[in-house]
Amino acid sequence: MAHRTTILLDDETRKAARDIAHRLGCSTSEAIRRAILRFRDQSTGVSPDERRRRVKVLNELIARFDGRDAREEVARIKAEDAGS
Repeated sequence: MAHRTTILLDDETRKAARDIAHRLGCSTSEAIRRAILRFRDQSTGVSPDERRRRVKVLNELIARFDGRDAREEVARIKAEDAGS
């Protein structure tokens, strides 16, 4: 559930929030929300649910590339990109 809140930003912070929003292609409010969550994750670590999700994705990637030579895979992808 979302809750509305009001915050006061000085000119520098407001400009920074707008710049970030422009780079991310989202609203200033969304950029501020993302920045808060990212700061939380960096300062306190990710939640147990997020850590489990990341481990699951990593394990899926390991399984997909099991038995493949990384150099050969990169060379194949580069060759495909050069051909298109």
